[in-house]
Amino acid sequence: MSNTHFGFKSVDESQKAGRVRGVFDSVASRYDVMNDLMSMGLHRVWKAYTIAVANARPGDRVLDIAGGTGDLAAAFSKKVGPTGTVVHTDINEAMLRQGRDRLIDTGVLLPTAICDAETLPFASATFDLVSVAFGLRNMTHKDRALSEMNRVLRPGGRLLVLEFSKVAKPLEKVYDWYSFNVLPKIGQWVAGDADSYRYLAESIRMHPDQDTLKAMMKTAGFAHVDVHNLSAGVVALHVGIKC
Repeated sequence: MSNTHFGFKSVDESQKAGRVRGVFDSVASRYDVMNDLMSMGLHRVWKAYTIAVANARPGDRVLDIAGGTGDLAAAFSKKVGPTGTVVHTDINEAMLRQGRDRLIDTGVLLPTAICDAETLPFASATFDLVSVAFGLRNMTHKDRALSEMNRVLRPGGRLLVLEFSKVAKPLEKVYDWYSFNVLPKIGQWVAGDADSYRYLAESIRMHPDQDTLKAMMKTAGFAHVDVHNLSAGVVALHVGIKC
């Protein structure tokens, strides 16, 4: 059996998905509040930027992977209109339920499905646009997931990966102090769970940096990949175009 990382720990590959599921089961009900507190509201700006870069058009078919509480799915739904389709997916049932209920409460009805990004249950060349926000770093086989995202895109379709990345060097010490001292305390205070937020901080450090992820996307079949650094590299948006 091969090992992979779960935060800073090394675990058997077969265990990672279950451990990640446990983290998100724990934080699902307070996920949006925690995002606002942890990022000081910036996650909304990062997602709005992603929607603007995506430039989804009426009639487009969009797949939102690791869609969680539905922020991107709701925004894409407005862009594609009644002639388009947005499929809201997540591997975690608790997160997906939170997102589905939130979407319904705001009058947005979308196809919703529990979905493993490493084995997508969709035909090849189905979508014009695929998005994954803050979900790729939790996947066990990122290369396999990226290849699957490429497969379900039509030629010329685009993948948008919004994810925490490598922060600019002058900010590293401050960012590390905040991540490992402040975030777990906020997690304990708001969600009653310091360990899950400690894992989230660790998972960011284990995620490929901007250049490495760009290379991985090209290996997965994306002919051109642009990288947009946001907030000094705290977050990066990778945009890949399928051949």
